Amino acid sequence: MFGIPGKQAVSITPRAAKQITRLMTSAGHAGLRIGVKKGGCAGMEYTMEYVEVTDPNDEIVDQDGARVMIAPMAQMFLFGTEIDYETSLLESGFRFNNPNVTEACGCGESIKFDESLTAK
Repeated sequence: MFGIPGKQAVSITPRAAKQITRLMTSAGHAGLRIGVKKGGCAGMEYTMEYVEVTDPNDEIVDQDGARVMIAPMAQMFLFGTEIDYETSLLESGFRFNNPNVTEACGCGESIKFDESLTAK
């Protein structure tokens, strides 16, 4: 919906694609839907959920065997985002390198977007 012709809305690193593909095949999911919702100390949070059936309004990104659907209300916030998967001694999980984020809370769980994206 908010894309540029010939350019995917988000990119997926090889590590993230491997993890998404593993999650999809382990339980027979059609993909992983990402979105945003109000919450957290910075104002917004990312959401992720398994998807059994794609929504015709989702932006679908297929890359290296991984399928990510972007919820319609999140598309303008996530455009240009790189999805990565990091593993460290203390934790592992998906990371969103999002050029639209202007602030993040100290715990890294919530974000604030460029005001021009949220202005009505």
